[in-house]
Amino acid sequence: MLYKEEHLQYKRHLALEDIGVEGQNKLKTAKVLVVGAGGLGCPILQYLTAAGVGTIGIIDHDSVDQTNLQRQILYGYNDIGKFKVSCAISKLEQLNKFVKFKSYIERLSKSNAIKLFKQYDIIVDGTDNFNTRYLVNDAAVLAEKPVVFGSIFKFEGQVTVYNYKNGPTYRCLFPKAAEHTLNCEEAGVLGVLPGIVGLLQANEVIKMICEIGEVLSGKLLVFNALSMSQSLLTYDKTVHSHVTYIADVEEDFNINSSMKSLTFDEYLKHKDSLFVLDVRTEKEHNMFHLSQDYHIPLKELEQRYFEIDTKKPILVYCQSGKRSIQAIEILKGVNIKNKLYNLKNGLQQPI
Repeated sequence: MLYKEEHLQYKRHLALEDIGVEGQNKLKTAKVLVVGAGGLGCPILQYLTAAGVGTIGIIDHDSVDQTNLQRQILYGYNDIGKFKVSCAISKLEQLNKFVKFKSYIERLSKSNAIKLFKQYDIIVDGTDNFNTRYLVNDAAVLAEKPVVFGSIFKFEGQVTVYNYKNGPTYRCLFPKAAEHTLNCEEAGVLGVLPGIVGLLQANEVIKMICEIGEVLSGKLLVFNALSMSQSLLTYDKTVHSHVTYIADVEEDFNINSSMKSLTFDEYLKHKDSLFVLDVRTEKEHNMFHLSQDYHIPLKELEQRYFEIDTKKPILVYCQSGKRSIQAIEILKGVNIKNKLYNLKNGLQQPI
């Protein structure tokens, strides 16, 4: 039941034959959980709020950083250092007073995902790493909830809907996580791209709730911001859609079990006995690096590995802990005999 003031606020929706009062009431009673309040999450949240989705949950453990402002348009300078969820809700409440927001300032995990997902009708994945995407997939399958997925990389974005009416899942599209992939922080991203992709995700949510149009189930929309080209790829349900438990992140990466990691605290404790190797770019190294380290960019490592003249165990690090894994494989391949350690999570330490 819409209030008189809601009729005014949603007047343009009510004028659409495919939405009307019935569709707007469906939006009002819908419950949507947005995982991640970053580049994708910001436009998703703004337009679902404006559309009148009745209950919107937001889960994100992160706080606002100045580097976010280039693309995360819900935040400003006064928000730096504050939790994204709190800042987002304070802005969104000004956009639509008829929407109820639920705040989850925590990291999505195996222990909370299924219970949380069961409280919502649709899950929207606005995350930026493979680890969480597989977690979202597995939990959604077990909770029997559809997921609207989006991803961005440099100038390209992807959108699909999985586990919709028992349709294909994320694992049908990507059975195993790719190793050594770069995230947006490492590879960069065009500032407007998450806005475009996030809006496409919000569009899928609205279509699903109002039961209109063709949902991107079993279809992957690929968008290139430089050429403005769009491709629609299809994929089918496979045996990988069958999920009986939430897999550990490490199971998907198939990392050599002999590869050992050190936490940042462990590095600090043993740094005097380690040879520390930075494999980030020269620009990253010049901005900040660990004391008494040695710098060889990953792309130059195969040609310069002989510079590592040490008998100490080698600790390799990068920004997130992914390029360093690749570097360790290179060092093993050129027959480096030293003990090799990866700095877990790199310089991007978890809260």
